[in-house]
Amino acid sequence: MDLLPDSAALPIVPYIRESDFAVRPAYYFPFRKLLDYLFIYIRKGELHVVADGTSHRFEEGQFCLLQPGTVHDLRADGANETPFAHMDIFYEPQREKSFPTRPGQLDLASFAHLMQPRLNDFDGIAIPVLLQPQKPHLYRHLLLEMVESWQDRDPLSKLKAQAAATRLVHLVLQDHAHPAASKPGRPQLDWIPSYFSFHLADPLDIEELARRAHLSTSRFRAVFRERFGLPPHRYLMELRLEHARELLAGSDHTASQIADYCGFSSLSHFHHAFRARMGASPGAYREQSRKAGPAE
Repeated sequence: MDLLPDSAALPIVPYIRESDFAVRPAYYFPFRKLLDYLFIYIRKGELHVVADGTSHRFEEGQFCLLQPGTVHDLRADGANETPFAHMDIFYEPQREKSFPTRPGQLDLASFAHLMQPRLNDFDGIAIPVLLQPQKPHLYRHLLLEMVESWQDRDPLSKLKAQAAATRLVHLVLQDHAHPAASKPGRPQLDWIPSYFSFHLADPLDIEELARRAHLSTSRFRAVFRERFGLPPHRYLMELRLEHARELLAGSDHTASQIADYCGFSSLSHFHHAFRARMGASPGAYREQSRKAGPAE
C-alpha cells in the first residue's frame, strides 16, 4: 500500500490519547496488543521491550516506537524515566472511543474497528522499534514538548502538543521512509478542485498546472481527463456554470456581475455558454428558480 496516494482517505492527523513523563522505580508491564501508536523516550535508565517475539534493550537517550497490533511487554530493572505518548497518527472519527490497551489484553477482535493502520504496512516505509533519528536532539525536544504541553489540557496547550506530535511524525517518516515513498506512483491531483475554485475567474494556464503537477502538458491533460472525466477547460467551465446557477438562484447580483465573478470574458460569452448548457438564458433561469422556490 502506498502512503501518499491514500493520504486523502487516510489523512495524517496525530491525536494524543495519553501521555506522561513516567518517572518510576523498577517495574514490569505484562504483554498486551496495541490499538494505537506508543512513542517512548528513554530519558533515564534502561528499558527492555519484547515486541512481537523480538527482544530489544533501550539505553538512555534512545527512542522506541511500537505500532498498532504489536504484542509487547515493558520491563525496567531499575529506576527510570520514560516519557511516552499513546497516540493515533491517522484520523479516526471514533478516536475518542479508543484507549491504551490494558495488561494481558491480547484479543482485540471486538475493537478491530478502532485499530490504527500500521505505517510499516505502506510501501517504502520500514520503521524499526528502535528508532534511528538523524537529529535525536530534535526528537527529544519535540517529544518532551508534546508530553509537557499535553499535561495542561487547556486548548492552547493541547494545540501546542498536537503541533509537536505532527512534527515528530513528520521526522519519523522522513528518517525512515525509503525515498520512493515520498514520490507517489501516480500523479496526485487532489488539489485541483480547491485550486480551480479559488481561481475560478482567472484564465486557465495549462502550463502552470502541469508544472504544479510535475507533468508535461500533454501528460497532464491525459491524467486530468482520466481523473475528472473532462478536459481541464471543460471542467473549469462546469464549475463556472455551477457557480453562476447558484448566484442566479440565490442572489441579486446582475448578470454582468455574475459573468465577471465566474470568469466569463464578456456578458455575451456568459449568455451563450449558459444557454448552451442549461437550455435557457440566465434571466429565464433566475425567474424559473424564484418561481420554484427553495428546494426542500
